[in-house]
Amino acid sequence: MKVLVLFLFLLAQQLGGETPNVILLMTDDQGWGQTGYYDHPVLKTPHLDEMAAGGLRFDRFYAGAPVCSPTRASVLTGRANDRSGVASHGKAMRLPEKTIASALKKAGYATGHFGKWHLNGLRGPGVPVLAEDPYGPENFGFETWMTVTNFFDRNPFMGSASGVHQLDGSSSEAIMGEAIDFIQRQHSKKKPFFAVIWDGSPHSPFEASQDDLATFQHLDQKSRNHYGELVAFDRSVGRLRKTLRDLKIAQETLIWFCSDNGGLPGIKPTTTGALRGHKGSLWEGGIRVPGIVEWPAVIRPRVTSYPASTMDIFPTIAAILGLSAHCMLSPVDGESLKPLFTQEIGPRKEPIAFHFLGKGALIDNDYKLISLDLSKRDFALYHLSKDPKESTNIAPQHPQRFENMVSQYLGWYQSIQESIDGQDYPESFRKDQVPESRFWTQDSRYQALFERWKVYPGFQKLYEETKRRAQ
Repeated sequence: MKVLVLFLFLLAQQLGGETPNVILLMTDDQGWGQTGYYDHPVLKTPHLDEMAAGGLRFDRFYAGAPVCSPTRASVLTGRANDRSGVASHGKAMRLPEKTIASALKKAGYATGHFGKWHLNGLRGPGVPVLAEDPYGPENFGFETWMTVTNFFDRNPFMGSASGVHQLDGSSSEAIMGEAIDFIQRQHSKKKPFFAVIWDGSPHSPFEASQDDLATFQHLDQKSRNHYGELVAFDRSVGRLRKTLRDLKIAQETLIWFCSDNGGLPGIKPTTTGALRGHKGSLWEGGIRVPGIVEWPAVIRPRVTSYPASTMDIFPTIAAILGLSAHCMLSPVDGESLKPLFTQEIGPRKEPIAFHFLGKGALIDNDYKLISLDLSKRDFALYHLSKDPKESTNIAPQHPQRFENMVSQYLGWYQSIQESIDGQDYPESFRKDQVPESRFWTQDSRYQALFERWKVYPGFQKLYEETKRRAQ
């Protein structure tokens, strides 16, 4: 094994790549404005602030979609969510997709997934992903996993290849402990690792510890618990970074942090930093999220306004490692941000495109095209640097730019339809083989376990409703 790792390292160097350890961190429903470094009025995030001060902080980082599952698919594939079959939350990702985990596994990395999965077609509060699930992490390149189907909270039930486990602590503490154990094991083997840590915070049902609630006593109960969960997440980020320093591998470890979609409405004070819209919309408040990349050996600390997205993660890591373009399935919607790690690279050459349930958007540097109803071809145009709140449609003042962007978007949208039809895959692929999205309470594999889970806060109401329907 040591010989193989050395060979892969030398090969990467010859191809112009490197072999950093890679960690992808993602929160669940953390809005763009919910960090200390954006001067949030009540939330302090000292560890994220340290990452931002020592790494590359994106002021315009975008989730691949305004809800969770589609964005997660875009991270793993480098492609727009619809291409992989994940049109909305709770959809299953198609098995022919090529993922970053599979690519890094082939490149000699140990691969691990910890936390929320939500790519196996199951809806409802998170339950353990079962070992026999054909759409679980193992079938998309992850050798080690401790995961749940959807959002999760304190003392969660989680699934792994060896069965169902109940972990202790907040969602952040529980999965970070598992991820750190994985990192320590790989370090002892002198093997590079790829760890995906997808937290359940600050998604509902909002259940923070008493200590983490202390700072927010003046807020309503929902907001108090919401912000308390973010405090726990930030503390876990500090634990992770300290572990890397203690192991003396912080310099050669790349950590990429972001959220899966924009902030929630109904949480006080602001979640989106006064951007328009919230989770579920293609306005900036629904898709612009906090984003940081920390890689001390390479990245020169600074803040960038370069527009980037979760679709760029896989192409960037592939470029760093010098992997073949064939490790990704074409067409790829993201681009490599490797050059941006050391210097500003000017305007983005290709725009970032979005489609979500009949709505669309196209971000071309400062300009944003958006349609709330593609069936009506009803588009508007905004200038984000001059009008970050998207208050004034400037299409009448810029008719040529507007028409060009509409044409460009519709061309991209046509390619999306071809991907949805399965044209990116071998002829043997059939769309009807992918399971329909359904609640896990309708799945016979889980019904025998439901009774023992009814005490879990996220399941209590669901359990009562399910029992009532059965009577």
